[in-house]
Amino acid sequence: MNISIEDARRVKSIAGATARRFAHVIGVGLTKVGGSYAIKVNLADPLAIGVSLPAEIEGVPVVYEVTGLTVKQVAS
Repeated sequence: MNISIEDARRVKSIAGATARRFAHVIGVGLTKVGGSYAIKVNLADPLAIGVSLPAEIEGVPVVYEVTGLTVKQVAS
């Protein structure tokens, strides 16, 4: 299935809000998977045991990655 960038943008906020109910979300963006657009959700920590998040929302794939916390670096 070929997901357009418009479709992915339409569900981006839904994916972020859904993930925030169960996890510490660092960021939500768009990515490409197999030549089609998808939502990318970066998490601070792994999900708690027994918690799962949807692999797709309204037909748009959602990819989760545990990136850890991000820290602003001060220029030296």
